[in-house]
Amino acid sequence: MKSYYKLCVLIALVGSAYTSPIAPPSGETRESIAENYLTKLYGLKKQSSSDAEKRVTSSMSQRLKEMQQFFRLKVTGKLDDETLDVMRKPRCGVPDVAAYSVFQGDYKWKKHNLTYRIENYTPDMSVAEVDDSIKRALQVWADVTPLRFTRLHRGTADIMISFAVGDHRDGYPFDGPDGFLAHAFPPFEGLGGDAHFDDDETFFYRSPEGERRLISKNLQFVPMHKIKICCIHIPTYSSGYNLFLVAAHEFGHSLGLEHSQDPGALMFPTYVYRDIDTFVLPHDDVSGIQSLYGPNPDVNPKDPKPKPPVTPNKCDPKLVLDAVTLLRGELMFFKASFFWRSYPQSATVEQHLIKAFWPEIPDHVDAAFESPLEDKVFIIKGEKVWALYGYDMVQGYPKSLSIFSLPEKVKKIDAVLYDVTSYKILFFVDNQIYSYNEEQRTMEEGYPKPVKDVFPEMKGKVTAAIQYKGMGFVKCNRKLLHSFIKQTLLSRVTYKQDNLK
Repeated sequence: MKSYYKLCVLIALVGSAYTSPIAPPSGETRESIAENYLTKLYGLKKQSSSDAEKRVTSSMSQRLKEMQQFFRLKVTGKLDDETLDVMRKPRCGVPDVAAYSVFQGDYKWKKHNLTYRIENYTPDMSVAEVDDSIKRALQVWADVTPLRFTRLHRGTADIMISFAVGDHRDGYPFDGPDGFLAHAFPPFEGLGGDAHFDDDETFFYRSPEGERRLISKNLQFVPMHKIKICCIHIPTYSSGYNLFLVAAHEFGHSLGLEHSQDPGALMFPTYVYRDIDTFVLPHDDVSGIQSLYGPNPDVNPKDPKPKPPVTPNKCDPKLVLDAVTLLRGELMFFKASFFWRSYPQSATVEQHLIKAFWPEIPDHVDAAFESPLEDKVFIIKGEKVWALYGYDMVQGYPKSLSIFSLPEKVKKIDAVLYDVTSYKILFFVDNQIYSYNEEQRTMEEGYPKPVKDVFPEMKGKVTAAIQYKGMGFVKCNRKLLHSFIKQTLLSRVTYKQDNLK
């Protein structure tokens, strides 16, 4: 819907970071943080010298370059602040990999007909619910490959599925509630393909009642000689975890996939709640599994499946945004199932699934804006409005667009511009503008007006609008026509403030 001209350049101007840096333990130096990070994730060998200044060896410098290249930082080989900030963020414990990959040695099943067996059950769900969750999680992979799964009720299957606590005799004990959710072994003899779920966790079937905000959780790989098993590492998560989503991720490892860098991928190393009723295996996961087994030969071209969702790239010149807003000084850019966060103190931008933060908010939002008067962010989709206070959902929402005195005939908003100097909210609807006075809570007389009357030099349909640092800018189609951020970056169009009256 909304296009964003040179979005990656604009985001780079304002910067971003979601996760608050983890403060190092007392007495821990910058160098020791870097050494521990690079030793665990980039193969750096521990230094014997106790002199911190001598720890930045040529080997460490090389590992720093690899890490900086992976995170698309400035490659210097030096432990600068930006690099250290990335190191301090909570993350998965697996060594960094490409967009998708397989375990070293290209582990895969040599056959397409696989068997699975559920050895026991979690008390959190009924037997039927567990059976259905496991069946659908395997079907996710069968839908896009020649793989077919048959259930066994006795004997040894290719994929043995069990719920266990603590030490369950595979060499990788679980650690109780809110630790490692599950782990799975890649295809090989013995434990290969097996998936184990920590029964100290709480699993649910569909969506837990009262679930409000989900926080991204880290997953880890634990080395097992030259083989690795995947473990989902998750802090406190009071509502529990959707078994279908956890199992579908684990079965990706059972089939030979490693973690993905793509934040939209099922194989991304964090647990994120998704709408399981509309879940479609993302493009990155499809590409990864088909690189091992090929596509599904039974797909009927006359009955096309939904296209796998592709994670948007902020630097794509053809990127079309859904909405842009501020949230207490941070810029937020919405696209499809994702959003980027950006603020001036950092040059780093992080991308997240919308439902990782707000399960209630739909994908493909129409518009969003911040109200400094109420200290809330309003997100609009169709005729419904959601509200955020900080990053928390405001109870009592969604509400109707009528809360802004918009007429019933308005079914969809194209863009919203909040003018902080007058507390006026401009709603762009097709070629018209509605002006709502938030202080007086009334629609202003004389509205709607044609867009061209308020923005004389504006041509075409408005697709995004925001006011940033006291300066507004509006977009029309694929060009940003009005901007006061940087004249060298964006085309400038003037308008008179009087036109807003």
